[in-house]
Amino acid sequence: MPELIPNTRARRLFLQRHALSEAPAGPASGQALHDLIERIGFVQVDSINTVARAHDMILWSRRQSFRPPALKRLLEKDRSLWEHWTHDASILPTRLHGVWQHRFQRDEQRLHANWKSWFRDGYEAQFDSILNRIARDGPVGTADVGEGEVRGKGGWWDWHPSKTALEWLWRTGRLAITRREGFAKIYDLTERVIPEIHRAPIPAEQVCDWACRSALRHLGFGTSGEIAAYWKAISPEVARAWCRDALARGQIIEAEIEGTLGQRRKVFVFPDTLAEEPPEPTPRLRILSPFDPALRDRDRAEFLFGFHYRIEVFVPEPKRIYGYYVFPVLEGDSLVGRIDVKAFREAGSLRVKAFWPEPGVKLTKARQAKLEAELARLAVFSGCERVEFLDGWAREPLRRD
Repeated sequence: MPELIPNTRARRLFLQRHALSEAPAGPASGQALHDLIERIGFVQVDSINTVARAHDMILWSRRQSFRPPALKRLLEKDRSLWEHWTHDASILPTRLHGVWQHRFQRDEQRLHANWKSWFRDGYEAQFDSILNRIARDGPVGTADVGEGEVRGKGGWWDWHPSKTALEWLWRTGRLAITRREGFAKIYDLTERVIPEIHRAPIPAEQVCDWACRSALRHLGFGTSGEIAAYWKAISPEVARAWCRDALARGQIIEAEIEGTLGQRRKVFVFPDTLAEEPPEPTPRLRILSPFDPALRDRDRAEFLFGFHYRIEVFVPEPKRIYGYYVFPVLEGDSLVGRIDVKAFREAGSLRVKAFWPEPGVKLTKARQAKLEAELARLAVFSGCERVEFLDGWAREPLRRD
């Protein structure tokens, strides 16, 4: 019979790999920051800035001495990090560029199949002129190209041809993001951004083994589908074949994970992982980004923690259950609630609209004190002077049928 990993141990294994077991203290710049990102795998990039951008908040929740210029230096000066695609736009260690080159080829085939139906005609005609312009004059952003083109007012589906061409060239590896101005991408030739030592392609036959092994290490345990989804570098079919072969060779074993309701799920795990004794997480409370790597797989988070979370940014306001951009709240090894909070920097105020504890969780005086302490730290990070609690902020748990 496969060995059972009880729910509490499974949570702690998972949180330890995501640097959420220890207190969020210690250095958060230079090599220490780079090592943290290596440990958690990647940091998702997102533009929403109600408190702080997702990539900054992900790092702050693990190292509260972190400040955004430290990340900017690694990306734009040291070049030890770069931006590309995992399940979404993400910050990755630059050493992975060689692995990603197989993805550039794969994405070019997929984009050919889809982009002609998604976007306006004419973007392909811009490829050479954009590449030649960048080679001659240096980096550009979308505001620098497309003179005379009709600029849409919709979302990504309404990009003008030159913007579409820039994104194509980035997604297929011919351009790289050299920096951001505000949140706008500035593109340059890849060879000017990625150090030569990292541009050598990894042989295709090594990509699958790397993707599966590294994903399983970052996850601690997982199904073949979870392994495939981690980097989005291989298909579920390829991950299933790898798991089957690795299992036959004794490199991985099967185990069962216990969910928060006592349900069980078969997973794969490295034998040495089963021998680990994960630490008990710090009892302090911390506020997480909705795009935190530990919560990226919503179904996995619900199975392990009993925490059902769906971001409601694109849900019409009258149909939202919680709010536009609501932050999960972690305490120890439990997700104990979610909070609707927003920084009003001009007023110097971090305003708390609502906190909902999870069913079975009470907002005790001790828990409220921990929440207030974390909010005070978050206010400093977001450039605010104080925390304001709006009337009726302490809510009752919502039932989920």
